Amino acid sequence: MNAEVTPWDVKGKVDYNKLMKEFGIQPFSELLENWNVDVEPMHLMRRGIIFGHRDYDRILEAMNGKKWAVMSGFMPSGLPHLGHKMTMDEIIWHQKAGGFAHVALADMEAHVVRGLSWEKLKEIGKLYLKSLIALGLNPDRAFLYYQSEFGKLKDLAFELSAEVNWSELKAIYGFTPETPLAKMFVTSVQAADILHPQLKDPKPVVVPVGADQDPHIRLTRDLASRVSIFAFEEIDSGVRVRSRRGSEYLRMLEKELSFEYRSYAEHIDVFGERRDIEEFIRKFEVEIGGFAFIPPSSTYHKFITGLTGGKMSSSKPESYISLFDEPSVAEKKVKRAITGGRGSAEEQRRLGGEPERCAVFELFAIHLIERDEDLEEIRRKCVEGEMLCGNCKKLASQLIGEFLKDFQEKVNSVELR
Repeated sequence: MNAEVTPWDVKGKVDYNKLMKEFGIQPFSELLENWNVDVEPMHLMRRGIIFGHRDYDRILEAMNGKKWAVMSGFMPSGLPHLGHKMTMDEIIWHQKAGGFAHVALADMEAHVVRGLSWEKLKEIGKLYLKSLIALGLNPDRAFLYYQSEFGKLKDLAFELSAEVNWSELKAIYGFTPETPLAKMFVTSVQAADILHPQLKDPKPVVVPVGADQDPHIRLTRDLASRVSIFAFEEIDSGVRVRSRRGSEYLRMLEKELSFEYRSYAEHIDVFGERRDIEEFIRKFEVEIGGFAFIPPSSTYHKFITGLTGGKMSSSKPESYISLFDEPSVAEKKVKRAITGGRGSAEEQRRLGGEPERCAVFELFAIHLIERDEDLEEIRRKCVEGEMLCGNCKKLASQLIGEFLKDFQEKVNSVELR
């Protein structure tokens, strides 16, 4: 079955290499080969769970003493589960690496797509906020909000919507004439979520997401360019600058430039370090009332496999472990999970297991095993037939029970402002 991947549903087996090739996502492994910042890559990066990126090199550069931010969000349509925890861990890691965190509770999207009441969304949303803080997010260096309560976000979404037409939404999202207008408008709200950290203060922003959210990233990157006054093209020894609002803006810029430049009717060639030139011009654009958005960067993680196969999803309770499951309930779910084991214990001892097909091994890799050496030892024992599925599940269920007990104690101590 060919995979169907949209921001609201994932069906079939996902070919990540095909996704990367089709949509121009770059392999994250290339960044790891030339990692040049003091902070160590997080475990999801090292283990290939985060498999791709767009412009993450801009974030790595900003980590060396510049201002930057991390932004992502959650649709509070059900209890937060381990799939959500993966994104939460990414947000928290980026915050600890120096980025200011912005977290959206996508209640407008959930109201339209899932039909939940505003009261229910508020109730569920609080669990996501408490979970983030319990997992290690510093609320003093974060902006946490509901879409429906953030006026500036909705104002920005309205402005962005003026740059998008029906044909484009149809091509990106597969919308049909039966698609409600509210669902279409929510795409502009999502773009505003991603871009609002740059209002009045352009800076690099990274958005950690699953591969299903890439349509939002592609649209937002385009919108970031469309609504800004100045556009940039790299040239030898500098940047070619154009204006989307007429040559009078180029003449205004020309009077402020402190770089060497050559002026033409429809563009200006500015010479020097590209990043310095773009930063100067973006500051100037903000001063004259423009947005000057930097196209957002993004990272893409693989979908965590549901315990019954397929994607772990809030709409399929049997597929996931909620962060609010009783530890004993979660332990039983792990013991019933699909594994990469063979048809019999004898066959597994002879041929070994297949950890790359095992939901339990994914739990180890993504959530339960901190040290790479310990994970590799579990993998070795599996593929060599030394550890059978029963013992593996026993270890995983013990670790998930301990994690949930500790996590839920922390959640109960969190007080929201």
